[in-house]
Amino acid sequence: MPFKSKAQRRKFAELLVSGKITPEAYERWNKETGGTELPERVKPKKKKPVKRKTAKKSPRKKRKKK
Repeated sequence: MPFKSKAQRRKFAELLVSGKITPEAYERWNKETGGTELPERVKPKKKKPVKRKTAKKSPRKKRKKK
């Protein structure tokens, strides 16, 4: 899975230096990213508002008079 941002690449480099990930894993991610220009940070996608369904009013039945 390639890096999505420069911040993510820096974080993984920090994990590599501290020994929490292997150099092979870092290189694989770096290779998959290639030479593309990455944004500094990736913003989360905005959630779409949930459409709420309203209950339909049932038509009133007319009463018969006796």
